[in-house]
Order: sequence, then structure tokens, then C-alpha cells
Amino acid sequence: MYTWKSHFVIQADYQHWANEVMFTALDHLTPDSLASDQGLFFRSIHHTVDHMLMVSRVWLARLQGENLSVNYRVIHHPDWRGLLNALRRETRKLQAWLEAQPDAFYDGEIEFAGSDGRARPMWVRDALTHLYTHYAHHRGQISAVATRLGAPCPEMDFVYYRREMEKLLDEIRNGGDSPPAAG
Repeated sequence: MYTWKSHFVIQADYQHWANEVMFTALDHLTPDSLASDQGLFFRSIHHTVDHMLMVSRVWLARLQGENLSVNYRVIHHPDWRGLLNALRRETRKLQAWLEAQPDAFYDGEIEFAGSDGRARPMWVRDALTHLYTHYAHHRGQISAVATRLGAPCPEMDFVYYRREMEKLLDEIRNGGDSPPAAG
């Protein structure tokens, strides 16, 4: 049965997968390119990925009923590889946390302090949708800049994720890779 919980757990897995596709494309760029001002809202690819990580932490805290204050003007993880690993861990942490929540959690509301300090109510589903579309928004910006800088264009669409997952499930069902039939 497809539930809000299963939907958002799948979306969490997709976020991890799409980040990995993006990271593979970014591996083709130099450290100077990753750190240079490319006209993004957070200027550089590095700062934008750092922002994605910090936003993930802020929203997980909000979902858990906590408040986390972050200065988005600074880069919190100056080491590029360390940043990528931190985002990997954070994405999987959120996925595991979502898997542990009861189905009823997804029909509830959270309340958090907005950037203006005022209390803001929001449905859990809307908070998660916001987080995941926020990731997609920034991955799209990064992808455009990265391809302009010479990186391969990453295919990060959800449909590609689904196709890859279906292929993996088929391989598991069929006992792994089968040798080609004798001709």
C-alpha cells in the first residue's frame, strides 16, 4: 500500500541517488571551479552544496520539534570531500528517521520559528515537499553551472531513478547477472 510515509521514504532515497549523480558530474571539475563565484545565489557550487546540507539539518530539527539556527552566509564545511560525505550521511539520516516514524506522523503538523522569529505551522507533508523541491532547485542550478564549466550533464530526473531501481530489483529477482545464452 502506498502511503505518505512510503512516498517520503522513497523521496529520501531519490534525493540521495540524485545527489550521487550530481557528485559524479562534479568530479570532473577542478577545486578552483567548485569554489569560484558562478553567479549562484550562494555564489559557488561549494557554498550551494553546503547550503543544501545545512537546510537539511534545519528541516530535520524542525521535524523533530527542535530549532536549529544556521548562518547561511558562511561555508560550514570548507573541505569539499568532507562536505559531500556529510551531505550523504545527512540524507541517509533523514531517510532512516522518516522510516522510523509512524504513519500518523505524516498527517500531522509541525510548528517552528521562521526566519523572522514568528511561530509557523506547517503540515509535515508540506515541509518534506519543500525540502525535497529545495534540493531539486539547487541541484538544477548546480547542474547548469557545472555543464557550462565542462562537466557532463547529470541525468537526475526522478524517472531515471525509478528506472535504475526497477533494473536493480529485476536483477535481484533474477538472481543477479546471468551469463549470456550460448548462441
